[in-house]
Amino acid sequence: MRQLKWLSTVVCALALVAASCGGDDGADEAGAVLKTGLGVDPATMTIRVGVNTDLSGPFAPLTTPMADGHKVFWEWLNDRGGVQGWKVEPVILDSGYEVPKHLENYEVMSGEGDESVVMFSLAIGSPHNLATMDAMREDHLVAVPLSWYSGWADPDIGSQVLEVQTSYCVEAMNGVTYMAETYGDKWALITWPGDYGEDAAIGAKLAGEALGLELVYDGQGAVSPAPGADHTPVITEIVNSGADWVWIATSAVQTAPIMGGAFQAGFQGRWAGSGPSWNPALLNTPVGPLADQLYTHNYYTVLWNASDSQGMQDVVSAMREYRPEAPFDDLYVLSWIQGLIASQILDQAITDGDLTRAGVEAAAGKITVDLQGLAPDQTWSGEPGENIVRESYIYDIDLAAYTPGRTVMDEGNNGISLIKGPYASETALNWEYEPCFLAS
Repeated sequence: MRQLKWLSTVVCALALVAASCGGDDGADEAGAVLKTGLGVDPATMTIRVGVNTDLSGPFAPLTTPMADGHKVFWEWLNDRGGVQGWKVEPVILDSGYEVPKHLENYEVMSGEGDESVVMFSLAIGSPHNLATMDAMREDHLVAVPLSWYSGWADPDIGSQVLEVQTSYCVEAMNGVTYMAETYGDKWALITWPGDYGEDAAIGAKLAGEALGLELVYDGQGAVSPAPGADHTPVITEIVNSGADWVWIATSAVQTAPIMGGAFQAGFQGRWAGSGPSWNPALLNTPVGPLADQLYTHNYYTVLWNASDSQGMQDVVSAMREYRPEAPFDDLYVLSWIQGLIASQILDQAITDGDLTRAGVEAAAGKITVDLQGLAPDQTWSGEPGENIVRESYIYDIDLAAYTPGRTVMDEGNNGISLIKGPYASETALNWEYEPCFLAS
């Protein structure tokens, strides 16, 4: 398939055709000729964007509502004229969070059929995007990831991946600084192994060293993500550590038994963690009251109804208009951000007169995306150290604000209250960028 696409590109170049391979010339609203290619249908003025996500695997409870929220964004935008008159159609395929299936989906969406796309408005997972990186370079495809790995900003690692918000590494710098300033200088660290947990661990340690904190237990990579894993050794270390607080980078599946087990064993310290370590569903379990007292949630964006920004007003009103029965979920904010990024890239490509994959790739490197108050604005041009986002958001867990079973029509939030954000610590502001953890 790759050889055929390469040959087709060469033939088109030799023929000096005006349009890119895989499509005809289209026109923008002013009638100017627009170069088009794979993933674009000039006859119907339709642009296809790819969503390579998990609808049946371990992250499906998170990514399924995100996919639906992403569909709502495009429905909402298309009903308001689309992107300069062009309708955008998301092509959503399920990877089950398996790298081989992700690669199969990529071949379909990078090909020449009815499910071909001009870019990926969402591609889940660090190992998954790393597995397609060489192909994306060859195909001039760019992707908005669901992954906050610090390596994406390095062009040698993530040239085709448009990192969103701050990284696990910088988020931990900010969170550790807040915890040290608020609760004390003795701390413990427990994380998953790999790009998520260890990216966060390295950022946490950088902040701890800069602040002169005492790391009384180093559990970097010590928490197994395997279902049913025994966390007793980690719990024992925390209880015996004398820490004032713990930084955790796992999933909520591990956060609940570890935090609850340590408390039952006598640990009275505070807890904070990377965004994926918390899930509001924990407030509907026996660990809920404990989290209300002791847990500080860190995240990459403003959460549902936690601000009155234009972006928040739009996502809340759109979900209520298009999905009034949808279960309430903060994840729709991420869906909206992905849509804002993709739509503004496509808008720039149309303005440039080049809606081919290469044109979209070039447009992504030219713009600063306005995220309308949902998160710090983002750009991917220039040096990574100048462009990475260094701000994150810090929330208190508020059990009284959580009501399970709500829909998007209900008021309130998901059991949080904003402490500060967008917030950048001195460590984050002064940090000279490099990938914190080198994922394989």
